[in-house]
Amino acid sequence: MDWTRLDDKRRRVAALLGEAPTEVVARFARSFDVEYAHNSTAIEGNTLSLIQTKVILEDGLSVGGKALREIYEVANHDRAFSYVKRAVAEGRLLDEEMLKDIHALLMENIMVGGVYRNVEVRITGAGFRPPAPQEMFQQMRWFFADMPRQREKLNAIEWAAWTHAEFVRIHPFPDGNGRTARMLMNLQLLTEGFQPISIAKEERLAYYEALEAYAVRGELAPFAEMVAALEEARLDEYLAAFAGA
Repeated sequence: MDWTRLDDKRRRVAALLGEAPTEVVARFARSFDVEYAHNSTAIEGNTLSLIQTKVILEDGLSVGGKALREIYEVANHDRAFSYVKRAVAEGRLLDEEMLKDIHALLMENIMVGGVYRNVEVRITGAGFRPPAPQEMFQQMRWFFADMPRQREKLNAIEWAAWTHAEFVRIHPFPDGNGRTARMLMNLQLLTEGFQPISIAKEERLAYYEALEAYAVRGELAPFAEMVAALEEARLDEYLAAFAGA
């Protein structure tokens, strides 16, 4: 990935959005919010379609024939992402309190959120095993302590990818780690002036393989490249939509 090209596109998009009508920018962003809620829950098995997700989030309607959990998952996702965007607008940086708040919002009406696990967990099909609870607590302390140092040595995209990959390797919660990790990644991207990204369920295999490369071999590059490609695609969407506006 040409990081200089990506950063140039980031600056161009920021300039365009600063001049575009607020309501147009808001509609464009809202369309992403719905797609993101759909993809981030679908990648973990939620069966709601994109249009069903839109009906729930934008029209406030329920969907027949679906489990309540699936409806809560997309509604919670939308609220959690709104929280993330507010935090970024307020200049807040990721810390443990924010992490637990995000997880609690994602898991509302599903399970008690924002509480680290006290049991061992396995990830089906993964080539690695998350740390046992006592070790996990220590690794979460290192995760937050290491975050500023990682930012010093990585570019913004790599840092966002590291935040996701390292968090999901530790797997601190009994459930909802994937959705939380994608929220943390997007929080870091937004903090650095980039656009949030959405990983489609059709990309699930490549996504899991890239995360496994980090968890098993410590290789961040495959996932960082995936995040960079998705980020460039989002920036190109904005350039195409607003360059001639």
